[in-house]
Amino acid sequence: MQPTLSFEQAPPISVPYRFFLTAPMFGAVAGLILFWLGPAALESRWAPGALAMTHLIVVDFMLQAMCGSLLQFVAVVAGANIWRPRLVATVVHPLITAGAVFLATAFLLERQLLFLAAAFSFAVALGVFLTVMAVALLRTPARGMSIHVLRLAVFGLLVTVVLGVILASTLGMQDTLQSVWSLLTLINVHVAWGLGGWALMLVIGVSYLVVPMFQLTPAYPVWFTRLLPAGLLLVLCLWSLQLLPGLAGAQAWQSGVGIAGVLLAGFYAVTTLWLQARRRRRQADVTLIFWRGAMLALLALAVSWLVFEALPRLGNHERAPLWLGVLALPGVFLSVIIGMLYKIMPFLNWLHLQQQGGTAMPPPNMKQMIPEAAMRGQMRLHFAALLLLLAAVLWPAVARPAGLIFTASCLWLEWNLVGAARVYARFRDKIRAANAASSAAP
Repeated sequence: MQPTLSFEQAPPISVPYRFFLTAPMFGAVAGLILFWLGPAALESRWAPGALAMTHLIVVDFMLQAMCGSLLQFVAVVAGANIWRPRLVATVVHPLITAGAVFLATAFLLERQLLFLAAAFSFAVALGVFLTVMAVALLRTPARGMSIHVLRLAVFGLLVTVVLGVILASTLGMQDTLQSVWSLLTLINVHVAWGLGGWALMLVIGVSYLVVPMFQLTPAYPVWFTRLLPAGLLLVLCLWSLQLLPGLAGAQAWQSGVGIAGVLLAGFYAVTTLWLQARRRRRQADVTLIFWRGAMLALLALAVSWLVFEALPRLGNHERAPLWLGVLALPGVFLSVIIGMLYKIMPFLNWLHLQQQGGTAMPPPNMKQMIPEAAMRGQMRLHFAALLLLLAAVLWPAVARPAGLIFTASCLWLEWNLVGAARVYARFRDKIRAANAASSAAP
């Protein structure tokens, strides 16, 4: 049974908007870092520039957009009562922003104190966010696989945050603090839970509802909706066993678990593409194309992983993780996020303006919130940036043009989102002026 939408539960529009309008700017900063450092940023996954760019995209672009979306999605889809959403956003948003700045700067300048500042910021911000989300999702009467998978995603974020805080604290106090686990083992488990247990699990949970609803596809098969999150959770738990001392060096065992994980991800991508091929409407909008691009990138990531496993000479290359990272971050997750932002912001504008104006002053059509040509232009630039970033992994001389194009794509996205916010503000002011004039009339 799918959850019933509860639009009256939606938080104030300022709650998700502050997250949405911040996110693209940090993607632009990541692109500028690549332009500034050039090929040196792509020497390996451990290059300071690569680490800084990765965390700017993961922690501020992705996390900001996903937290803002979850505050909206849980209230409307799950009908959950989120405790004081405006206060939660006021606490969480600036702390995530500050933490991302601290962390990226710490990697670039190798300052231990900044790692500790980042750990503190994320611990407080995401401690508040996770507590509020967990209470809301556990108390909601709504049922359905989307709700179940959202709960798993919140748990995945909890594990990711705990491991991330341990890592940042270890880097910040490496002269005095001895970790029980090796840094490499912690990083491997942290990355798996961040990308698989949090980001991909959230995309899966949201897709169960939005792909059939917005893209007019058949519903995901019931057996599939149950098997996929359970299988992904099992893979993540097995992968985490490498934290146990006796299993830390079991390379063949870890390889098998990794293959199982990417096969599940590839299965999800193929299923989503199959459903999209059977959609009732032939015309493809921007959101659909972004989702298709994301699923193709996820499929390419799964195939690449399998090739790297079959050909160790390729898989052991220092840039192999960068190839997978580009496919995962700009390819899969940013594509889904951007596509959903182009659907969410116009809808939120329409919903809140309709509630304020009623039948006396109906809001503009959702297609008027962001021009179609602007969305398609930004979409083309995003996928061009993705191809250039992949090319830069193979030919580092392309790094600076790739960084500039990625920055331009993020700035264009920001411009489009700001334009939608301006449409909302202008029409809201008209409604307020009309209400004031009506109240003043004798």
